[in-house]
Amino acid sequence: MRVYSVSWQDRAAEKRASTLAKIPSEWRLSPTELDLASKQRDLTGPFIEGFLDPTEVSIIHMDSVPIVNAIKSGELSALKVTTAFCKTAAIAHQINNCLHEIFFDQAIERAKELDRFLATNNQPVGALHGLPISLKDQFHVKGVDTTMGYIGHIGGNMGISDPLDVNKIESQITKELLSQGAVLYCKTSLPQTLLLGETVNNLIGRTLNPHNQNLSCGGSSGGEGALQALRGSTLGVGTDIGGSVRIPAAFCGIFSLKPTPERISYRDMANTDPGQNTYRSTVGFLSTSLGGLELGLQSVLSTRPWIRDPAVVPIPYRQDVIDDILSRANLDNGTATGGRPLKLGILWTDGVAEPHPPVRRGLQMVAEAVRRAGHKLVDWNPPSQRTAKRVHVSFLYADGAHDVHKHLDLSGEPLIPNLEKSFKLRDPIPLLEYQDLTLRGLDYEIKYAEYWNSTAEDDGDMVDAVIMPVAPHAAVIPGKYYHTGYTEAINLLNYSAAVIPVTKADKNIDVVDPTYKPVDDFDRMNWDAYDPEIYEGGPVGVQIVARKYEEEKVLAIATVVHAALTAFKKEGRVGEKFKIANRL
Repeated sequence: MRVYSVSWQDRAAEKRASTLAKIPSEWRLSPTELDLASKQRDLTGPFIEGFLDPTEVSIIHMDSVPIVNAIKSGELSALKVTTAFCKTAAIAHQINNCLHEIFFDQAIERAKELDRFLATNNQPVGALHGLPISLKDQFHVKGVDTTMGYIGHIGGNMGISDPLDVNKIESQITKELLSQGAVLYCKTSLPQTLLLGETVNNLIGRTLNPHNQNLSCGGSSGGEGALQALRGSTLGVGTDIGGSVRIPAAFCGIFSLKPTPERISYRDMANTDPGQNTYRSTVGFLSTSLGGLELGLQSVLSTRPWIRDPAVVPIPYRQDVIDDILSRANLDNGTATGGRPLKLGILWTDGVAEPHPPVRRGLQMVAEAVRRAGHKLVDWNPPSQRTAKRVHVSFLYADGAHDVHKHLDLSGEPLIPNLEKSFKLRDPIPLLEYQDLTLRGLDYEIKYAEYWNSTAEDDGDMVDAVIMPVAPHAAVIPGKYYHTGYTEAINLLNYSAAVIPVTKADKNIDVVDPTYKPVDDFDRMNWDAYDPEIYEGGPVGVQIVARKYEEEKVLAIATVVHAALTAFKKEGRVGEKFKIANRL
């Protein structure tokens, strides 16, 4: 039995204290203020803004594109913007426990350099000039730890084996963001192993949902979602292998983009079981706006990442694809124009876990908005996504949890309770079984593609994208995330997906549907977990799914759908008609 000179609990406590010590004293909250925060249901909006001055509030309410434009025009300085977001992130962490790493001093110096460059050269460094960008704790930044939530990697960089390289390595995308003028200032929390739809680890504990502290912020890019819900960031970079940028976005009321793997570089990053590349994790973006997602994707692709990372497909940013989709709608209200409406599928349920009433209502709202905007909507009944979930999860567990235990053994920390069963150490699956799973996955991809192609048979128009739940619930009660099939199926297909916020759970509207009969015990377990009182105020989002390497297309369609939804809400057509959200 291995003996450790310092307990993992003491190492974690020391790291937490060290992180808090990096917050300037004038930004630290008193015990009374922290106690008040712990008793709040909703930490967003007025509550966190109460710790900021009016100028800071006005800055953090700006989204990514307006911020960059204001800095480039001289209306704002990079220093003023960076300071406002660092302060907000500092407060967010104290009341919501959402950061792993703080490097505000480094960010402030970077902002000063960018201001000097703009003043001297009368031009910005790049498309992201002066924009503060947060990073999930998988990305290496010089001078900063990358623990990925493991106690054993405190003081180092997970995935970097040479001790001479500790705190000297940058992930490729880190370099790309910096080359475009980004200001990096913090790294956000994630769950132990990454493979969990909530955010909890032995390093900092649990990150909750800022809109409703009874619920989870999602995972695995959960700290990103929580930070942005509190306006401590407008654009962040995360990863997704089973829903990890989509789930936090939906749960926290923001936007996200999951590209197809290999569209953006994963080079020199920390990861779980990095040798499993049949269904790879993908780098994605989370943002407070769709414009932020477009800005992030376009700026990174402008650096031609495939030149430095041979795993990246050489597809430059395609503005023409975006322009073509946007030409088919009036962006003021999403209405179809020019006789070319979008044709969208909608998946009401995967038949495994019925969406709770708030999600049902969210789907109905989007469907009604799309119909009123003049676009075509068809029910989506693809090959069973139960099959996709079963195949995909087999790859996530294929190594028998050996990679996870390798990292746990560095400190002696245990698995968190949520993962004790699924990541119990066991033998890896045999090669022939692995190969058979690969063939089953490919077969599912073919059948799904054939179904998608068949949607042109009735009117000659193939479905452009599909609207579907991100999860069967609005956010989730911690410990009750039973079904990740809605997102995992899309990972097995390697499709592109964007998430848009729709509404929030309302106990007066989203009453329990007494007519629904669960299809089996699993469905009943999920259905019985719904409690209107607990879920009150929990955000609801939907994912919009397109095919492989259609990132620009799905962002443009998300823009149209969101515009239609916004116009629909302004009409005041939301309320009692959705009291019991039966499928249309």
